[in-house]
Amino acid sequence: MNYNGLKEDKRLVKAVPSARQIAYENMEFFCFIHFTVNTFTGSEWGDGTEPESIFNPTELDARQWAKTAAEGGMKGLILTCKHHDGFCLWPSKYTEHSIKNSPYKNGKGDIVRETAEACREFGLKFGVYLSPWDRNNSSYGKGKEYDDYYLNQLTELLTEYGDIFVIWLDGACGEGPNGKVQKYDWQRYYKVMRELQPNAVISISGPDIRWCGNEAGEVRPSEWSVVAKDMTDPAITAALSQQEDNEEFRNRPLDETQTDLGSRERLANEKELAWYPAETDVSIRPGWFYHEEEDDQVRSFENLKDIYLKSVGGNTTLLLNLPPMKNGRIHETDAANLKQLGEFIENTFKYNLVDEAGITSIPPLDRWEKEPTVLRNDDYETYFMNEAGTNKLMIKINWIEKKKLNYLVLKEAIPFSQRVEKFKVCYEENGSMKECYNGTTIGYKKIIDLKGIQTDFLAIVIEDSRVAPVMSFVGVY
Repeated sequence: MNYNGLKEDKRLVKAVPSARQIAYENMEFFCFIHFTVNTFTGSEWGDGTEPESIFNPTELDARQWAKTAAEGGMKGLILTCKHHDGFCLWPSKYTEHSIKNSPYKNGKGDIVRETAEACREFGLKFGVYLSPWDRNNSSYGKGKEYDDYYLNQLTELLTEYGDIFVIWLDGACGEGPNGKVQKYDWQRYYKVMRELQPNAVISISGPDIRWCGNEAGEVRPSEWSVVAKDMTDPAITAALSQQEDNEEFRNRPLDETQTDLGSRERLANEKELAWYPAETDVSIRPGWFYHEEEDDQVRSFENLKDIYLKSVGGNTTLLLNLPPMKNGRIHETDAANLKQLGEFIENTFKYNLVDEAGITSIPPLDRWEKEPTVLRNDDYETYFMNEAGTNKLMIKINWIEKKKLNYLVLKEAIPFSQRVEKFKVCYEENGSMKECYNGTTIGYKKIIDLKGIQTDFLAIVIEDSRVAPVMSFVGVY
């Protein structure tokens, strides 16, 4: 095996994740709850004229939401505290278009608080969605006056409900009642977010996490977390997050739906790079809000499993939407299919066969006594790093007897950036080596379907990296 790969490009690994980005990526899988007046009108985008009196979820139980998410294997929950219609699920002091003027709990309810408390009870982190577009507020389109209003509501959410792990923003924007379009003061928004919740990531129309480019659960074959810094520009991220509804930006050069965002060739002429990982967001139903006519169109367990394996297993996080019904509860079909997914995740990845295997490397390293056995530890405190200048690596795993292998999980030590550009997986059958997978990127997590092969020897062959690869974990299940 020749260990001299392509010429090193150290520039490409200078972009590394922040502590908040690492924590977010390691959570892997989250829940989105879309719930507002739209649930009662049957629409996806409300116009802000809906009477507060229509909002009356008589059986709402935020504990059921949190329990459903936890049983599905999720680690966090994001609530649409206010969608474009401007209706607030908490008793905001800055508008009358809120839950305080609805029949729900006689105007004494606070669904944001109920949800935050339920998340804590079930071990989930809590996140908030606050649409920048408020179609009910008369100051929309008036510049600073509206920015002040938006930040007042944002401050309520970020100071009154405990720790927030993500502030999820889209770029929704349209004309206000005065016919003007609001130009959001994104940098001012971000400054307040950082001050009030310094550990929270700002997602999608924000500098920390980007949209994968579609809402169908599709993931690129090669997903890079290091991209051109231009992609974090709020004007671009906001436009991209609403591009399906905005012809002007649909074919923009920095369109996130393009296949290649981070290869050497793509970044060759980019002066500044950023760690800007992708999130796959998808709804369990065709719509983002509940519609009774879609009860027979809920994603099946098999479909959810496929999306999970390709997204979480393809260097993106997964945000799955569960829209509650008018009564405030998640439909039994949605909950049941998600629970199947949670059981699959728990049972499939419970026992790592590498724990009972021998593990060696080519080239061998003797700088640290425990290498490469440290790859059994699923953390970033220990890692296996090649010698500088050595871009290729083979990790060999062998068992005393043959094992049936279903999945292989690989993780790079992303505190050192994303390095692997090309790799393959081989196994031994009847005395000869066979290739069962070849790929490009690994990133924070790669899940490979081994399709039940039976063997006593498996090899992960990293054929090229930007600089010497740094691996943090290998799991075989």
